[in-house]
Amino acid sequence: MRVTFFAVVTIAAIALSARAFAGDTEWRRYTIASTGTSVDMPVSIFTSDAGAPEGGGTGRRFFTDDRRADLTVQSVANPKNDSPASFLAKMQPPAGIIYKRVTSDFFVVSSIHNDRIWYNRCNRGSGSMNCVMINYPVAEKRQWDGVVTRISRTLKG
Repeated sequence: MRVTFFAVVTIAAIALSARAFAGDTEWRRYTIASTGTSVDMPVSIFTSDAGAPEGGGTGRRFFTDDRRADLTVQSVANPKNDSPASFLAKMQPPAGIIYKRVTSDFFVVSSIHNDRIWYNRCNRGSGSMNCVMINYPVAEKRQWDGVVTRISRTLKG
């Protein structure tokens, strides 16, 4: 069996990621002051502030140190108070959604694009949709499952 440098680096990165998710993750509540939207955020994983979210709205975008994954916490104006289903339809999500759940209070969609899982949850607020968007490598799905679940379940606003 031949082991390449790339394989060793990849295995080392996955091992470090697994340790980061193993229980020593530091969590803090992140709040968008202007809307009150808040979420538990793993600050020991998403360590780099990447500035304002893409595409408008208020909030922040964060990256892991190696930029393999990113998290966006965002409030987007919803002046007509569209339902989550209507708001999602207006977003025109890409074809091929693997997971989709829509209720009167929120929607969740997820799929795979370019070997990365993208996950988007938006809760209906008063005049806004309050969202978290997470992108991470497919190869690390198991390590990310608990992190994504906690982020998603703690989104308020």
